[in-house]
Amino acid sequence: MTYQLTIEPLGETVGIEDGQTILDACLRNGIYLPYQCNHGLCSTCKLSVVDGEVEHGAASPFALMDYEREEGRALACCATALSDLTIEADVEVDPDALHLEVRDVVATVRKVETLTPDILGIWLEIGGEGMPFQAGQYVNVEIPGCTEPRSFSIASSPSTPNLLELHVRKVPGGLGTEWLHSNVVEGLDLRVTGPLGRFFVRASSADPMIFLAGGSGLSSPRSMVLDLLEKGWIGPITLIHGVRTVNDLYYSDDFVALSNKHKNFQYEPVLSEHSSGSEWSGSVGFVHQIAEQLFEGMFKGHKAYLCGPPPMIDACIRSLMKGRLFEKDIFTETFLTKSDGESLAKSPLFKKI
Repeated sequence: MTYQLTIEPLGETVGIEDGQTILDACLRNGIYLPYQCNHGLCSTCKLSVVDGEVEHGAASPFALMDYEREEGRALACCATALSDLTIEADVEVDPDALHLEVRDVVATVRKVETLTPDILGIWLEIGGEGMPFQAGQYVNVEIPGCTEPRSFSIASSPSTPNLLELHVRKVPGGLGTEWLHSNVVEGLDLRVTGPLGRFFVRASSADPMIFLAGGSGLSSPRSMVLDLLEKGWIGPITLIHGVRTVNDLYYSDDFVALSNKHKNFQYEPVLSEHSSGSEWSGSVGFVHQIAEQLFEGMFKGHKAYLCGPPPMIDACIRSLMKGRLFEKDIFTETFLTKSDGESLAKSPLFKKI
């Protein structure tokens, strides 16, 4: 059965199928609602049901309390329609955000490459118009044997929507990533949903950009940097990529070539583990430490984009804030699964990210 879902204050009306969540119905029609975990854990997608009835689904009692349910509040990522609905949501309007429909597609693996000892590059071909996306977004991939899809950032440029590049870090004991590392071959078909996420470059701002990445967190920054340079963005761009050893570096030659071609782009690879006497002559330490050195501890007037493990993200946020850059100019990428429970992967320094 199909119901009518009206989204205020936009005044947009879309169809919502029986059992389909409010968030899914909106995203598949190119309407963005704020969301983060997509599992009813974080309350980012909380909205008001102005008219109609909903089933609250798996909404956590901590994210949506009993009195809020009685007041007509709901979580868009869990709530499904029991009738025609009118909702009121805190819809953010950002001039740099693209509103792209989320779709399910079958993608074919066209290339597989070992990028580092634990990171596998996978190139997925999608027919037709491909999957148009905004640099910084991600896709969900259905993996045999996994009850939930796994999320992977798109590492390629939006200029090639028919061939998406994913970087998959092998997580010890991780059912999904271990399956991909062991079984992905050219010609394999995988079901993919996307594009997803609200991590994107504020390209309309003239502020210099800083990209801070750790390990396979390089995926989104790579896509963003490629997109900016391809479109002729002339402001200063700095990419700092931190890994443990020189064997964990990847795409470094490509970034060096880009920095030679584009004078506004600076690339700084960083090793956290370095033995004396090795041939490495680059930076040694942690991403936030090198950022402080490069910018002499002052980040005011920049936009910063952070991707990597939570300890790196928190250390970078502390350094950025100490250098007078605050939440409105700091953007992070976050993936959450049901297994994260109430321990959400966000910095305690941030009120809303």
